[in-house]
Amino acid sequence: MVTDCIPQLTFTCYPRTKAVARFDQTQASTDGGVVLLKALDDCLQLTDKLAACLPDRRDPDKVRHAVRDLLRQRIFGLACGYEDGNDAARLIDDPLHKLAVGRDPVTGDALASQPTLSRFENAASPRALYRMGRMLASTVIAQHRHRLKGRAQRITIDLDPTDDPTHGQQELAFFNGHYDTWCYLPLVATLTFNDEAEQFLVAIVLRPGNSPAKHGAFGLLRTLLRQLRRAFPCTPVRVRVDGGFAGNDWLDFLEAERVEYVVGLANNPRLARHAGRLLGEAGETLYAAQSWSHRRHVSIKAEVVRRSGHEPQCNPRFVVTNLREAPAAVYAIYCQRGEMENRLKELHHGLALDRTSCSRFWANPFRVLLTAAAYVLLQALRQQAHGTDCATAQVSTLRERLLKLAVWVERSVRRIVLHLPRSAPWRTTWHRVAVAVGAVPG
Repeated sequence: MVTDCIPQLTFTCYPRTKAVARFDQTQASTDGGVVLLKALDDCLQLTDKLAACLPDRRDPDKVRHAVRDLLRQRIFGLACGYEDGNDAARLIDDPLHKLAVGRDPVTGDALASQPTLSRFENAASPRALYRMGRMLASTVIAQHRHRLKGRAQRITIDLDPTDDPTHGQQELAFFNGHYDTWCYLPLVATLTFNDEAEQFLVAIVLRPGNSPAKHGAFGLLRTLLRQLRRAFPCTPVRVRVDGGFAGNDWLDFLEAERVEYVVGLANNPRLARHAGRLLGEAGETLYAAQSWSHRRHVSIKAEVVRRSGHEPQCNPRFVVTNLREAPAAVYAIYCQRGEMENRLKELHHGLALDRTSCSRFWANPFRVLLTAAAYVLLQALRQQAHGTDCATAQVSTLRERLLKLAVWVERSVRRIVLHLPRSAPWRTTWHRVAVAVGAVPG
């Protein structure tokens, strides 16, 4: 029966019949894969640990939504493609999202509204955000320490700034000439273990748009090194960054921390003369800029670019390093940091890292940390999909194949049954991942 509350749509494009569409299925959701995220979150205890970093000064008698529930609602929502707190109004009665935060999917209270989430985001203090950042990093490191049984041949830290364009009156948004826009400038850190292809997000720091490349990098790297050395005490650490970090203060810091380093170096006439002697080959030299405390090894790739109809052009590349590998091998190691661009694209285009539209600055780093937590869960999901078609899928593809799945919820006295489509295209993969995150067959 069609009522004002349940509108009906009739499609007459079929030759022998007509198709009727009604939005009348209660206890149903389009995010059936949220249960996978919930299982991963329970394994990592990520939202529990992050919630412990946020003091709750609300009157306990008036609290309807615990801090952990608010975190889960936003983090799981981001993973499922709901980029902003405004989307909360569309999810407050979704049975799977209620189940994910620990409520009864049918009779449980509605989730938090957009105003509640906005107040939550704007209540975060700088001290709490610092604790959350440290906790996120320690959770990621502990996850991989458990996965690798505390043993690794090498850990590589990549640091890379990225632009976060702003379009309003956000505090500390400044014009950046390099990116030619008003923006924030987040600094992203990832970890690579041994020779694995995946770079695992471990930290993000949101910085003002006019920040130099190294702003905040010393403290961030010092904290990461301390945590990594506790978790992997005998494992060498390598730091890989671009030319924006190639100052004497940074290089002295890396040497004092006793880490391997591979740092891009900008071209200058003196280095260009060395490159000119190599005639398209790789080589090395001892070099010291005027501001450097001593000479260091610089690997040179004397690249020559040839384009049809143009004269060959020299395009030399320089890397300062304390590695003792051959120059070609050093440059190959440096080039591997290019994979960082794929991590940044996933954060921007798959998880809306740039949705930092709060006018108050400290609410925006909080949003960035929520995005980072969602990405940590999705990277863990991708790991559990090893050996399937989703093993190397990007965030948006993971979401499409494993999370955006129609489900009808049946609630009885003893159990909750999730009815998923038998014809789901990625049914086999979903089943394998579910078992990998702790579901029991049968």
